[in-house]
Amino acid sequence: FTVEVERSLRVLDGSVCVLDAKGGVEPQTETVWRQADNYNVPRMIFVNKMDIMGANFFGSMKSIVDRLGCNPVAVTLPIGAENDFVGIIDLIKMKAYIYENQTGTDIDEEEIPDEYLEQAQVARDKLCDLVAEADDDLMMKYLDGEEQLTQAELEGLFDKAIGQELFIPVFVGSTIIKQGIQGLMEDICT
Repeated sequence: FTVEVERSLRVLDGSVCVLDAKGGVEPQTETVWRQADNYNVPRMIFVNKMDIMGANFFGSMKSIVDRLGCNPVAVTLPIGAENDFVGIIDLIKMKAYIYENQTGTDIDEEEIPDEYLEQAQVARDKLCDLVAEADDDLMMKYLDGEEQLTQAELEGLFDKAIGQELFIPVFVGSTIIKQGIQGLMEDICT
């Protein structure tokens, strides 16, 4: 298996590392991550299975830092966990997406619920800080407090920041109930 992974990594433009929200980073994940480091493969992380018992997004984020030694930055946050997982918060658009059914097909775009607003703003500020580093002129304006990043600026510099390996973007959801997948797929395609 290791030889096939090595061969594949030589030709990849990027990869998505899928983690279990309950277990976080596992030993095989560490091995493949180190191999991808050797080939400078840009990566994204998808924290999956937020709907299972024991799901912990922030525990998974901590395991990414502790075990992979990288700088993960949330692009989406979960709304709830386990049986209470009902949607995601998109930190670029600063909108909440509430899933009205268990198949992820009926989605309501809403304002971020009050109980998640402060957490979302802190996470978005961290994302903006790192994305701004991808452009020197914008970074100087941002540091001088002249302006906050607009959604368009954030979207425009997002891929550049990932390519410069300023951070590893982290998305959240559940593939089995098709929640959080659409946003991930859109970011992969852009």
